[in-house]
Amino acid sequence: MKADFQYSDDFYGMNARELSHTCMHLLCMAGEGSFVFNERCYHIVKNDLVVIPVPNRVSNLAAHADMRVEWFAADYKFLQNLLPSNNYSIGGSISLNKDPVISLTEEQAKRMLEDFHRLRDRMEDRQLQFYPQLMGSLCLTMMYDIFEAHAQREATDTHTDRTAYIVKQLMALLATGISRTERDVSYYAERLHVSPKYLSSTIKRVTGHSVTSYIDRHTIPILKDFLDDDSLSLTQIADHMNFTSLSYFSRYCTKHLGQFPSHYRQSLQPKR
Repeated sequence: MKADFQYSDDFYGMNARELSHTCMHLLCMAGEGSFVFNERCYHIVKNDLVVIPVPNRVSNLAAHADMRVEWFAADYKFLQNLLPSNNYSIGGSISLNKDPVISLTEEQAKRMLEDFHRLRDRMEDRQLQFYPQLMGSLCLTMMYDIFEAHAQREATDTHTDRTAYIVKQLMALLATGISRTERDVSYYAERLHVSPKYLSSTIKRVTGHSVTSYIDRHTIPILKDFLDDDSLSLTQIADHMNFTSLSYFSRYCTKHLGQFPSHYRQSLQPKR
């Protein structure tokens, strides 16, 4: 997968059209400003971190003259594929879609800025053979630092409404690995005793993403593990994962891995 990385200190550039496929990470270093996201206005000050997966939904940017920021944006799918499917990242992304601002301590802000600068300093090294892996490891460091700060924010937050319950139950189902064989939205709707339409609209409204995207996110690591196992033929993998045909299995791999399953296996072999 081709990764796209951008770094800047221009607050007004954070919602540029070319960033629509990225996840934006912005740190306020001084001063204050505001923006609108999901029809809600947010005010940020020094040491506030903003994490927005769809920055082109940001509008009404306003900054005081003394405001200073730095931000780093990376391809959203690239970041998603770095993390285990049952990671805290899923619940975190749901929460951040509701409130993208995290207030950091001085130490956390310093660490985050260091993460940004490491990424900035290496993002131009595209000639390196292992460039995606290098940038991936640096992005992971940044994301886990964000998770740590976000977990502290969420420690006292509780959600008891029906929509939050549906989201959490879906994530709990997916965490069992059931998507190995069950990938239809209707299956999960039936398990949760709601209609497929209600499940789809609820997940989209709360998280900003589709049910199918979460199902695929849990399925892809399972698929990769099977393909990593040379003792299994492609036909056996397709059977294990309950694909109706080998051609459908091949199309699924091509869509989510960017290549045929046989080619993906070849890419795993050491180059001579």
